[in-house]
Formats: sequence, C-alpha cells, structure tokens
Amino acid sequence: MRYDAIRERLEQDRIVILDGGTGTELERRGASMDLSAWCGPASLENADLLRAIHGDYIAAGAEVITANTYASSRLMLESAGCADQFEIINRTAIRAAREAREASGREDLLIAGSLSHMCPMVEGTAHADPARTAPELSMTKAFRELALLLRDEECDLIVLEMMYDPKPMRAAFRAATESGLPVWAGFSARRGDDGRVLSYAPDRDIPFEDLLRVLDAFDVAAAGVMHTPVHVVSDTVSILREHFDGPIVAYPDSGYFKMPHWQFENVIEPGVLADFARGWIQQGVQVLGGCCGLSPNHIAALAPLANRRAS
Repeated sequence: MRYDAIRERLEQDRIVILDGGTGTELERRGASMDLSAWCGPASLENADLLRAIHGDYIAAGAEVITANTYASSRLMLESAGCADQFEIINRTAIRAAREAREASGREDLLIAGSLSHMCPMVEGTAHADPARTAPELSMTKAFRELALLLRDEECDLIVLEMMYDPKPMRAAFRAATESGLPVWAGFSARRGDDGRVLSYAPDRDIPFEDLLRVLDAFDVAAAGVMHTPVHVVSDTVSILREHFDGPIVAYPDSGYFKMPHWQFENVIEPGVLADFARGWIQQGVQVLGGCCGLSPNHIAALAPLANRRAS
C-alpha cells in the first residue's frame, strides 16, 4: 500500500510535500469555470490540462497530488445541470492524476481524492446560497457516493477540504472514514474582527475550537489548516495541536473567491511562503503545500524543506 511509506515518514517526523491549488490552476491556465459548480465540471473537457498541472506539481517536488474532485459531488453537479455525468466527471479527474503519476515514473507518489461540503454559492460572493442548500439526507448520500467512488478509483487517501461548517462537516467525515481510506482533515479559518481565530464560515462567527470537536468522533490519519491566509495559520496550528496529537498539515490559500472565479490579487511570493513554512515546521507541521491561488512555483519553493524534520 503506497500510503504506508508516507505513514512511516510521518512517524519519523519527516516533512511531506503536498501539491498546490488544482481548481484555481485550471482557471489560471484558461479552463472555464462553471457558474454553479465552479471547477467541478471542468475536468471533463480539460483532461489534458489537468494532467499537465499534476505533472508540473510532481516536477516541482509534490509527493501527494490532489484529484480535481473538490467541487464535483452530486450536490454541485446537480446545480450545474450535469448530475447525470457524475461518474465520468470524477473518473476523468482521477484518471488524469493517475496518468500524470504514471508519466512521472514516481510509483511512490500518492493521489488524494478531495471531498468537501461545498454547496452552490451566490454569484459574485463566497457565500452559500440558502435557496440551493440541500437537505441533510441528500448531503449524506452525496458525500458517501463520492467517497466510495474515490476508493473504487484507487485513490490513496481522502482529503477532507475546507471543513468549516459543523453540520455538513460531520456527514463528510462519516463518509470519508467509512470508505476505509486514510483521511486527512483540512479545516479552514479566518481572523475575526476581535482577533480571535474563527471558522472560515463567512456568515457567522464560529470559534475554531468548535470545529475540532469532530475529531473526538472520527479517526483521521492527519489534520490541518488549509484555505486559510498565511498570517492566520500559525495561531490556528497552535489551537489544533491542543486537540490533535497526530501529523499536522498546512496549506494556505492566497487571493480570494468571488463565485465562480478566483481573484489572483496580491498572491504571496513563493519565497515568502517558504519563510512562513519554516516557522510552521518549528510548530510541528509535517505536511506542507498550497491551496487556492498557489501554483507549482510555490510548491517548488517548499520542496527543499522536505529535507528537514518537524520540531
């Protein structure tokens, strides 16, 4: 099992390099984003581009690449009118990652299947659209369907991405852990007006600690901070460490989202990201990468840190 080698490295306090943004890199390179499902449907018409993106991350030093399945649950595809293409869209995304691995000759490279609780958003914002929010039972079925597909397509692990809303979050955790694959849980945070670290949720203030209660109910192989500004990561990691004693992951974003487009404004320089990452390693972070807005150049700047040990 490929994951065993990464598990051993993490147990030895070694650093593992994750890739950067996939959906935003598709957009940066010209793929069309769907008004309702963002980057989810893009896999079907952009398999060659996806392979190239994964290949560039591998060349930059990524040891884990993430399939473009973040926004392609049936909940998202229904909103875009292509739920009937659920299987082909997701299988195409995973196949592109698998083919990139094969082309690299790196059989030790891991493929992570992404699973989120993303739901349709109000155009021009980063806010969920309450008029199109699915009932809990539909969410549960959709997350389980995607988790099982990720398993059947032989992903090496599932990454739960942008976990920030307690209610759908539990259904996503349940689906991922029941798949039998190793699970990395990625929580998203923001800084409140009063300086507190809060859930990323833009419509209400949820203490970040409240999100972490889910870790008492589900067994995950790693947990971390993702899709979070770099200047918030350190404080968030400190809070996470109080609730979780396993490997810690950090992969921030840069820029901001206005459905259906990522705004590539004031994106952090790769060298500056690496400087932040050195501090996170001192806090015990073992898996480093990037999320939305970050590119293969950012991963290339992080790759030399793989020679270090976490503190």
